[in-house]
Amino acid sequence: MAERFKVRVTKDHLVFCSGHFISYEGDRCERLHGHNYRTAVEIEGGLDENQYVFDFIALKHRTRAITEELDHRMMLPTRNPHITVEEGPQSVSVRYRERHWLFPRGDCVLLPIENTTAELLARYIAHRLVEDLRQHYQFTPEVLRVEVEENIGQSATVEWRP
Repeated sequence: MAERFKVRVTKDHLVFCSGHFISYEGDRCERLHGHNYRTAVEIEGGLDENQYVFDFIALKHRTRAITEELDHRMMLPTRNPHITVEEGPQSVSVRYRERHWLFPRGDCVLLPIENTTAELLARYIAHRLVEDLRQHYQFTPEVLRVEVEENIGQSATVEWRP
Protein backbone atom coordinates (compact mmCIF):
# COMPACT_ATOMS: atom_id res chain seq x y z
CA MET A 1 0.00 0.00 0.00
CA ALA A 2 1.41 3.36 -1.03
CA GLU A 3 0.98 6.15 1.46
CA ARG A 4 0.11 9.67 0.44
CA PHE A 5 0.33 12.67 2.67
CA LYS A 6 -1.08 16.17 2.46
CA VAL A 7 -0.04 19.44 4.07
CA ARG A 8 -2.32 22.47 4.16
CA VAL A 9 -1.63 26.06 5.13
CA THR A 10 -4.15 28.80 5.62
CA LYS A 11 -3.41 31.61 7.98
CA ASP A 12 -4.66 35.07 8.69
CA HIS A 13 -1.56 36.45 7.00
CA LEU A 14 -2.39 34.62 3.73
CA VAL A 15 -5.03 37.21 2.95
CA PHE A 16 -5.12 40.04 0.49
CA CYS A 17 -7.52 42.95 0.34
CA SER A 18 -7.92 43.98 -3.29
CA GLY A 19 -10.18 45.79 -5.69
CA HIS A 20 -11.45 44.31 -8.94
CA PHE A 21 -14.31 43.98 -11.37
CA ILE A 22 -15.12 41.31 -13.94
CA SER A 23 -16.80 41.22 -17.32
CA TYR A 24 -19.33 38.46 -17.88
CA GLU A 25 -21.85 37.20 -20.40
CA GLY A 26 -19.80 38.97 -23.06
CA ASP A 27 -21.54 42.31 -22.67
CA ARG A 28 -21.77 43.05 -18.96
CA CYS A 29 -19.29 44.45 -16.47
CA GLU A 30 -19.44 44.65 -12.70
CA ARG A 31 -18.96 47.85 -10.77
CA LEU A 32 -15.64 48.36 -9.00
CA HIS A 33 -15.61 46.61 -5.64
CA GLY A 34 -13.25 44.69 -3.39
CA HIS A 35 -12.87 41.64 -1.21
CA ASN A 36 -10.81 40.46 1.71
CA TYR A 37 -9.54 37.33 -0.01
CA ARG A 38 -8.19 34.38 1.97
CA THR A 39 -5.82 31.81 0.48
CA ALA A 40 -5.31 28.17 1.42
CA VAL A 41 -2.67 25.91 -0.11
CA GLU A 42 -2.40 22.11 -0.06
CA ILE A 43 0.45 19.94 -1.28
CA GLU A 44 0.16 16.16 -1.65
CA GLY A 45 2.96 13.67 -1.96
CA GLY A 46 5.30 11.29 -0.26
CA LEU A 47 7.65 12.13 2.59
CA ASP A 48 11.15 13.47 2.02
CA GLU A 49 14.29 12.71 4.03
CA ASN A 50 13.01 15.02 6.80
CA GLN A 51 9.68 13.15 6.90
CA TYR A 52 7.92 16.19 5.37
CA VAL A 53 5.77 16.47 2.28
CA PHE A 54 7.05 20.04 2.32
CA ASP A 55 8.05 22.40 5.11
CA PHE A 56 5.07 24.36 6.49
CA ILE A 57 7.13 27.47 7.20
CA ALA A 58 8.61 27.60 3.71
CA LEU A 59 5.19 27.03 2.13
CA LYS A 60 3.63 29.84 4.18
CA HIS A 61 6.55 32.14 3.36
CA ARG A 62 6.37 31.54 -0.40
CA THR A 63 2.57 31.85 -0.51
CA ARG A 64 2.71 35.03 1.54
CA ALA A 65 5.21 36.58 -0.87
CA ILE A 66 2.71 36.08 -3.73
CA THR A 67 -0.35 37.30 -1.85
CA GLU A 68 1.54 40.40 -0.66
CA GLU A 69 1.94 41.43 -4.31
CA LEU A 70 -1.87 41.45 -4.63
CA ASP A 71 -2.62 43.10 -1.29
CA HIS A 72 -4.04 46.63 -1.36
CA ARG A 73 -3.95 46.77 -5.14
CA MET A 74 -6.46 47.12 -7.94
CA MET A 75 -6.24 43.79 -9.79
CA LEU A 76 -6.51 44.20 -13.56
CA PRO A 77 -6.69 41.38 -16.13
CA THR A 78 -4.48 41.91 -19.19
CA ARG A 79 -5.98 39.07 -21.28
CA ASN A 80 -9.64 40.03 -21.19
CA PRO A 81 -11.04 40.53 -24.71
CA HIS A 82 -13.57 43.12 -23.46
CA ILE A 83 -11.37 45.16 -21.11
CA THR A 84 -8.50 47.26 -22.45
CA VAL A 85 -5.61 47.90 -20.05
CA GLU A 86 -2.96 50.44 -21.07
CA GLU A 87 0.00 50.91 -18.78
CA GLY A 88 1.75 54.27 -18.64
CA PRO A 89 4.69 55.38 -16.49
CA GLN A 90 2.45 57.07 -13.90
CA SER A 91 -1.00 55.57 -14.47
CA VAL A 92 -3.00 52.69 -15.86
CA SER A 93 -5.91 53.43 -18.16
CA VAL A 94 -8.71 50.86 -18.25
CA ARG A 95 -11.67 50.79 -20.62
CA TYR A 96 -14.78 48.71 -20.93
CA ARG A 97 -17.05 50.06 -23.67
CA GLU A 98 -18.03 53.62 -22.61
CA ARG A 99 -16.62 53.21 -19.09
CA HIS A 100 -13.12 54.48 -18.37
CA TRP A 101 -10.96 54.37 -15.23
CA LEU A 102 -7.56 55.87 -14.55
CA PHE A 103 -5.57 54.38 -11.66
CA PRO A 104 -2.17 55.36 -10.23
CA ARG A 105 0.37 52.82 -11.56
CA GLY A 106 1.62 51.94 -8.07
CA ASP A 107 -1.89 51.01 -6.92
CA CYS A 108 -2.38 48.37 -9.63
CA VAL A 109 -1.26 44.84 -10.30
CA LEU A 110 -1.57 43.73 -13.92
CA LEU A 111 -2.33 40.03 -14.07
CA PRO A 112 -1.84 37.79 -17.13
CA ILE A 113 -5.36 36.35 -16.78
CA GLU A 114 -8.67 36.72 -18.62
CA ASN A 115 -10.73 37.89 -15.65
CA THR A 116 -10.19 38.49 -11.95
CA THR A 117 -12.52 35.69 -10.86
CA ALA A 118 -11.69 33.62 -7.78
CA GLU A 119 -11.05 30.65 -10.08
CA LEU A 120 -8.46 32.47 -12.17
CA LEU A 121 -6.87 34.10 -9.14
CA ALA A 122 -6.44 30.61 -7.65
CA ARG A 123 -4.85 29.41 -10.91
CA TYR A 124 -2.55 32.45 -11.04
CA ILE A 125 -1.37 31.88 -7.46
CA ALA A 126 -0.92 28.14 -8.10
CA HIS A 127 1.22 28.68 -11.21
CA ARG A 128 3.31 31.31 -9.44
CA LEU A 129 3.75 29.05 -6.42
CA VAL A 130 4.83 26.04 -8.51
CA GLU A 131 7.49 28.14 -10.24
CA ASP A 132 8.58 29.65 -6.94
CA LEU A 133 8.96 26.24 -5.26
CA ARG A 134 10.95 24.96 -8.22
CA GLN A 135 13.24 27.98 -8.23
CA HIS A 136 13.86 28.31 -4.49
CA TYR A 137 13.64 24.67 -3.35
CA GLN A 138 14.05 22.54 -6.50
CA PHE A 139 10.71 21.02 -5.48
CA THR A 140 7.78 20.12 -7.71
CA PRO A 141 4.66 19.00 -5.85
CA GLU A 142 2.83 15.87 -6.94
CA VAL A 143 -0.46 17.72 -6.41
CA LEU A 144 -0.97 21.36 -5.51
CA ARG A 145 -4.33 22.86 -4.60
CA VAL A 146 -4.94 26.56 -4.12
CA GLU A 147 -8.20 27.87 -2.74
CA VAL A 148 -9.15 31.52 -2.92
CA GLU A 149 -12.05 32.57 -0.75
CA GLU A 150 -13.49 35.92 -1.75
CA ASN A 151 -16.17 35.95 0.92
CA ILE A 152 -17.18 33.68 3.79
CA GLY A 153 -18.54 30.49 2.27
CA GLN A 154 -17.66 31.55 -1.28
CA SER A 155 -14.43 30.18 -2.73
CA ALA A 156 -12.83 28.58 -5.76
CA THR A 157 -10.13 25.90 -5.85
CA VAL A 158 -7.73 24.84 -8.58
CA GLU A 159 -5.83 21.56 -8.58
CA TRP A 160 -2.48 21.45 -10.38
CA ARG A 161 -0.59 18.28 -11.31
CA PRO A 162 2.66 18.07 -13.28
